[in-house]
Amino acid sequence: MSATLAKPDRTRYLYVAVIAAVGLGILTGLVFPSFAVELKPLGQAFVGLIKMMIQPVIFCTIVLGVGSVRSAARVGKVGGLALGYFLTMSTAALGIGLVVGNLLHPGSGLDLSEKVASAGAAQAAGAHSSTSEFLLGIVPDSMLSALTSGDVLQTLLIALLVAFAVQAMGRSGAPVLTAVGHAQRLVFRVLSMIMWAAPVGAFGAMAGVVGETGVDALKSLAVLMIGFYVTCALFVFLVLGTILKLATGVNLFALLRYLGREFLLIVSTSSSESALPRLIAKMEHAGVDKATVGVVVPTGYSFNLDGTAIYLTMASLFIATAMGNPLSLGEQFSLLVFMMIASKGAAGVTGAGMATLAGGLSSHRPDLVDGVGLIVGIDRFMSEARAVTNFAGNAVATVLVGHWTGGLDRGRLDSVLAGAEPFDETTMLDDDHEPAPEPVLV
Repeated sequence: MSATLAKPDRTRYLYVAVIAAVGLGILTGLVFPSFAVELKPLGQAFVGLIKMMIQPVIFCTIVLGVGSVRSAARVGKVGGLALGYFLTMSTAALGIGLVVGNLLHPGSGLDLSEKVASAGAAQAAGAHSSTSEFLLGIVPDSMLSALTSGDVLQTLLIALLVAFAVQAMGRSGAPVLTAVGHAQRLVFRVLSMIMWAAPVGAFGAMAGVVGETGVDALKSLAVLMIGFYVTCALFVFLVLGTILKLATGVNLFALLRYLGREFLLIVSTSSSESALPRLIAKMEHAGVDKATVGVVVPTGYSFNLDGTAIYLTMASLFIATAMGNPLSLGEQFSLLVFMMIASKGAAGVTGAGMATLAGGLSSHRPDLVDGVGLIVGIDRFMSEARAVTNFAGNAVATVLVGHWTGGLDRGRLDSVLAGAEPFDETTMLDDDHEPAPEPVLV
C-alpha cells in the first residue's frame, strides 16, 4: 500500500495509554492499597472479554488453515513435527528449572502459618486429580459446547475434525470455508474493538495485585522470584534465540520487537491468552502459512509451556525446602512428569500454574500441599514471567515449524521484521478492505 493511502496508526496511542495505565496502577496500589484492591475486577473483566474471543478465533483459524489444504499428510507433518518440538523444549525447560532450583536452594527459613497452609489447600481444590481426568476432559459434551466451554483443547479437537471433514469434501467444501472466512473477519473486528479497553484493564489488574501484595510480601520471596525471572530470560535469549538463529537465521530480538505490543498486553494482564488472537494474525502477516499457524499456535498454547515448566520445577523445590522435606531426584522427575501432563490446556490462564502445582503435589506428595500458600503472594508476578516465556516459545515455534515444513515465506518475514510491511492494527486482517476471497483448495 502506498504511503498516500496508508491510514494513520492510531493504535500507537492506545499502547502508550497502556504503559501509563500500568504505572498509574502500581502507584495506586502502593498509595491506596485498600481502594486498589477494589479495582481488581476491571482487570478481570478485560481478560474475560479477550478470553471469550479465544475459541472462535482458534476454530476459524484451524478450519481455514487445515481445511484449505488438500493433503492431510501435510497437516500431519506439521502437527507431528510441532508436537515433537514441544516435547523436546518442555523437557529442556524442566531440566533448566531443576538445575537452577537445586543450585539456589530457595525456601530456607520460611515459616508455614495456619493461614498460609489453608491458602495452599484451597489452590489444590481446583486442579486436575489424574491424567485420565485430563484426557477425558478433552472430549466436549457436544460440538457446539466446544466453542463455549472455555477449554482450548476441546475447541482444538472439534476444529480439526471439522477441518478434515471440509478437506474430504473437496471443492464442495469451498462455501463452508468462505463462510468461516467471513466469520473470522467478524471475530477479529470485534477483538479490535475490545482492545481499546486495554488501558482500563491494565490499570485495574496492576492496582489490584500491588494493593493485595504490597512491597513487604515480596521481600522474603525475592530469591525465588528473581531466580525464576533470570531463568526464564536465559531460556528465551540463550536457548530459544540460539535455536532460532541456527535453524533459520532469524534474529530473536527482531521477532520479539515485532511482537512488542503483545508482550506489553501480556505483562499488563498476566495472561498469554490475551495475546493469542494477535499472535495468530501477526504470524500469518509475517509470512507463515495459515495451515502452519492454525496447527502450531493453538496446539502450542496447550503443549508448549516452557515458562510453566520452569515455574513448576522451581516452585516445587522451593516448597519442599521451605517445609524441610526436600525432594529426592527420583521424586523430582516423577512429580514433574505428572505436572507436565496435567498442565496441558491451562496455558495463559492467570493462576492456572499454581492450581497445577497444588494438584501435582496433592497427588504425589500430599504433605507438601500446604506449602503452596507460601508463594501465593508472588504468584501474580511469577505468572507474568510464565506467560511471557510461554508466548515467546510459541512465537519461535511457529517460525521454526513453518521453516522446517516449507510453510514460511522467508522474504515476507524479513520484510515484516524490518518494518517494511506494517501490521494492520485496526482490524488485524491484511485484506479487511477487500471482499472475502474464494478459498482455493491446494
